[in-house]
Amino acid sequence: MTIIDTPAAPAPRASHRLTTSKAMVEAIAQEMERDPSVFYLGEDVGAYGGIFSSTTGLLERFGPQRVIDTPISETAFIGLGIGAAVEGMRPIVELMFADFMGVCLDQIYNHMAKIHYESGGNVKVPMVLTTAVGGGYSDGAQHSQCLWGTFAHLPGMKVVVPSTPADAKGLMTSAIRDDNPVIYLFHKGVMGLPWMAKDARSTDEVPEGDYTVPIGKARVAREGSDVTVVTLSLSVHHALDVAESVAGEGIDVEVIDLRSLVPLDREAILTSVGKTGRLVVVDEDYSSFGLSGEVVATVADHDPRMLRVPVQRVAVPDVPIPYAHALEYAVLPRQDRIEKAVRTAVAG
Repeated sequence: MTIIDTPAAPAPRASHRLTTSKAMVEAIAQEMERDPSVFYLGEDVGAYGGIFSSTTGLLERFGPQRVIDTPISETAFIGLGIGAAVEGMRPIVELMFADFMGVCLDQIYNHMAKIHYESGGNVKVPMVLTTAVGGGYSDGAQHSQCLWGTFAHLPGMKVVVPSTPADAKGLMTSAIRDDNPVIYLFHKGVMGLPWMAKDARSTDEVPEGDYTVPIGKARVAREGSDVTVVTLSLSVHHALDVAESVAGEGIDVEVIDLRSLVPLDREAILTSVGKTGRLVVVDEDYSSFGLSGEVVATVADHDPRMLRVPVQRVAVPDVPIPYAHALEYAVLPRQDRIEKAVRTAVAG
């Protein structure tokens, strides 16, 4: 008689329910406990806990030498973080809004992104730059942009954009441990903050303990066979809302959450489009010269015959984000525009 030794199935991983903001904080705290070279600095990140709760409780736990409130001088404190990184520390630096990148882009792109290259690979910049993105809350034209396409266009930095609590923790841990500079963009609408319009999925199960998500690996948020929606951040949730809404009519939508812009998981895009033959790209960044065009080019460069019908792009038109609520919703890629694009794609 042959005895087959079948290995036992691994025990399910312990998890707990957290909001996206609390999952981010958990990752940061665990890395600060693990590695004394990790510290956090930025505006209102100390006693206030970050205006989007990105650092709540860290000051009390780690003290003002590792959670540092800075003056309103983005060029100065991002430069400080770069200097600390090249000297062997692992700073996390918060730029309050991505819209403020203009006042400190020299530090970000001419220093943080280029030092490794300009040193012939001899100097590393293991730094995370976090920043809030996204509209929908009447924050106006200077506080509502995503701009991840701008960051991704500039070589030398990795760019990650979580959409779920588990990914917020896993990507933050991976970003802190990475020896490259990483831009970590969090959308206000997925943070699970009680004083903002809250997405139901902004609270979810998050693995306990040491947990990472690989940078550069997309996630199939929903499997489907009729049409592929490629998107990221809050738009993942809008796309899932649409997919659930049209499923009763027999329209089967696959939703790809990119999670990272740099590196971009082109294989995941091609695999999904190869299955469905239809592509909708949803991007809360500007339509021209951005991510949506890069996703379309990925398919066209590989084999445009994969597509049965023309691509549908749902993005922000090339206008400043309006302050007026009705006008702001008109330009954002919300459920109504996504559903129209999906229906157009499957009708072709």
